[in-house]
Amino acid sequence: MTYGVSLRAKVLGLIKDGMGKREAARLFKVSPNTIYEWLKRGDDLSPRPVKTRKRKIDRAALEAHVNKYPDLFLRERAEYFGVDPSAISYHLRQMQIVKKSA
Repeated sequence: MTYGVSLRAKVLGLIKDGMGKREAARLFKVSPNTIYEWLKRGDDLSPRPVKTRKRKIDRAALEAHVNKYPDLFLRERAEYFGVDPSAISYHLRQMQIVKKSA
């Protein structure tokens, strides 16, 4: 959950004025660990950018593979990409590619 910069500044301001960290955490319904992290960061209260993981499967390559070989089973696609069939299933669902009805 991302907290606004104004809330962060308010919480840290109260702590600098003498309020306890755990008391501030209870008052603002924020984890004490979150407050400790904000204190470590100093003056920069802006949210950190979200990091995305690099995936094994290139979605463009998977889509091209599906278009070229539409009748392959998940296990065959998984073998081609060197991953588990559940990974292929996950990516196909994310790409809204479903198997054809008979």
